[in-house]
Amino acid sequence: MTITDLRPTDEVLELRARVRAFMEEHLYPNERALDREDDGSDKLVVRLRAVAKDEGLWAPHLPPEAGGSNGSFLTYAFLNEEIGRSLWGQLILGCQAPDAGNGEILWQFGTEEQKERWLKPLVAGEMRSFFSMTEPDVSGSDPTGLKTRAVRDGDEWVIDGHKWFSSGAEGASFGIVMAVTDPDAEPHRRATQIIVPADTPGVEVVRAIPTMGHRGRGWTTHCEVRYSGVRVPLENTLGEVGDGFRIAQKRLGPGRIHHVMRWLGQMQRAFELMCSYALERETFGGKLAEKQTVQNWIADSAAEIQACRLLTLDAAHKIDQGDEARVEVSLIKFYAAKALNDVVDR
Repeated sequence: MTITDLRPTDEVLELRARVRAFMEEHLYPNERALDREDDGSDKLVVRLRAVAKDEGLWAPHLPPEAGGSNGSFLTYAFLNEEIGRSLWGQLILGCQAPDAGNGEILWQFGTEEQKERWLKPLVAGEMRSFFSMTEPDVSGSDPTGLKTRAVRDGDEWVIDGHKWFSSGAEGASFGIVMAVTDPDAEPHRRATQIIVPADTPGVEVVRAIPTMGHRGRGWTTHCEVRYSGVRVPLENTLGEVGDGFRIAQKRLGPGRIHHVMRWLGQMQRAFELMCSYALERETFGGKLAEKQTVQNWIADSAAEIQACRLLTLDAAHKIDQGDEARVEVSLIKFYAAKALNDVVDR
């Protein structure tokens, strides 16, 4: 049995310290202003993003040759825990969902022309994107049962369908739409990923669906989208025809780990606040930290955070080695979601 050393190198520790310093100097003091999500906060985002770029911390989910600053998934795990301590960290450092995942698959599967037209400005923060897979009439996000169709007509795709929870669709420049191109193929070869400019005739963002924790503005939206006779050139096909499921898995697996990395930051920050309050607050003649129940909460939280951290680092390392890490991704996805809620509730 091979034992993998998941400890950060000195180089990673130095990079993480730079991210932490950036968060402390620029993010935490501006969280309330950013939370307003108004014109003033939009200008603040632009200013803070410029600082992140100047400090070489921009887009840490992608390698330098793709316009990012990192490239290692394991290194990104250490950095993203710091970034995730603020809900605004991912946007300010250019690694927010769904743009991060879209950038990854454009980098992996896009043609040189697609990278120049879509990936380059996306990674630079000059445009936003959305990912359009989930449908209202399909169980969950089952990509083998999609009903949205893309029919070839000459040198174009004609797309018709109904999607919802298309993250980031409001105000985006383009979307990556998963549509059925061969309904008679075996389930995992029915669909294709297609790049669709948001201003294409027939694309209708019906509404931003309200979700807990998001006001629903711009990049935080999860939208209902209709496609009615939407025509895009065949050259907008991402990857090969029929590769939709495979590309979706390449996107969604790492994307789930992205979320867990940030959840670790949220858990750790909540844990630190809990410990600080327990040492300050006095009730019934003693501090909360002296109460056995509170001590149990602190112990449970510390153990759960460390378990999530190790599961995340293990999955990130395996992805770096070319492993899809399906079991590891599934484990951490459900375990960390519960742990996050438990730690915050305590």
